[in-house]
Amino acid sequence: MDKFVIRGGTPLNGTIRVSGAKNSALPCMAAAILTEEPVILENIPQVRDIETERKLLASMGAEVELGYGRAQHRTTLCCRNLAKSEASYELVKTMRASTLVLGPLVARTGSARVSMPGGCAIGARPIDMHLKGLELLGAKITVEHGYVEATADRLRGAEIVFDKITVTGTEDLMMAAVLAEGLTVMENCAREPEVVDLANLLTKMGAKITGAGTSTLRIQGVEQLHGAKHRIIPDRIEAGTFIVAGAVAGGNLIVEDCEPAHLGALLRKLREAGVEVSAAGDTVEISSGGQLKAADMSTEEYPGFPTDMQAQYMALATQAEGASVITENIFENRFMHVSELVRMGADIKIEGRRAIVRGKTPLSGAPVLASDLRASASLVIAALVADGETIIDRVYHMDRGYENIEEKLRGVGAQIRRVGDLIPKR
Repeated sequence: MDKFVIRGGTPLNGTIRVSGAKNSALPCMAAAILTEEPVILENIPQVRDIETERKLLASMGAEVELGYGRAQHRTTLCCRNLAKSEASYELVKTMRASTLVLGPLVARTGSARVSMPGGCAIGARPIDMHLKGLELLGAKITVEHGYVEATADRLRGAEIVFDKITVTGTEDLMMAAVLAEGLTVMENCAREPEVVDLANLLTKMGAKITGAGTSTLRIQGVEQLHGAKHRIIPDRIEAGTFIVAGAVAGGNLIVEDCEPAHLGALLRKLREAGVEVSAAGDTVEISSGGQLKAADMSTEEYPGFPTDMQAQYMALATQAEGASVITENIFENRFMHVSELVRMGADIKIEGRRAIVRGKTPLSGAPVLASDLRASASLVIAALVADGETIIDRVYHMDRGYENIEEKLRGVGAQIRRVGDLIPKR
């Protein structure tokens, strides 16, 4: 099992480039199910979740063609001959986003059999709103033996109001509605850039969608979609992770190929915490400036502070003067990184959905365990400023969503390397 070995104390200087957004690429790949024609996606990140999605689509009979050399971040998908409309447990268990094939399969083929999802252990992420929405669109839903089965001759437009904001629910039902008969109006929708990116791809494929990026989506169903070529947006969470890493480690770091407009809540909070940060074009620059200072933060749905940046911000808060109160409003179990940060010397107390972080606390290298994707990132950031050597186990979590992160960080001065099992097997 791979580990990261990180020696802290080195500032980050230079330019680091951001990959395409995993959380946009995954639904866009699922959207290829909706047409018989090829869908060409560019700026696809090379991460484990993407490879899982490729295997999932291929298992259904999709033709999956990967780019090579300079085109290595391109994937062409053709779902002309879908052999089956099933997403098995063996593939779905490692990635919740696999459920995004549910809506497109029902809309295109009239049936779907999808295993209940797995993914990170950061709290319950039920798909009940996906299922309620599909029923409103006319699908018959049954759940048994760990699988969701959905059937429909043809979906029909409907009015759907989400009980709470859900990104994957918005995406799944948007893909289902584009081939439904008539008009679908969806209220209380997610407004994330990844939702907008999916809507832009679907529009290129011939869908009629208005309101993407707002809480209300109007979708006029069409008879069929066609192929398209689309470039995935930059990964705002990867960009945010590097920005926070630069703020904590010091130095002068330029984060390139990102979209600063998608980072508004994070950049505002970092400036409040004393970080010198400037944005122009597709770059964000972080300069080593004055002392970091405590600033309370609460996670919210977009355009609020993203839950996927909470763990990384907590690592920064350990190095800020004063007490920061971090409130997690999205997931009920997303403080699993706290115990590992405490092992490194952090002063953090959990009170329900709040974590009180007292800084500035010297951190020291220690063996720590990554529990999920973003917790992994927080431990890397903490290790960059810790005294001595930190060994982070279970970095396969990080491989799910960060492309070659150790190489990117090494390129700007971090002392980080990937190693295999450090304990000889007997």
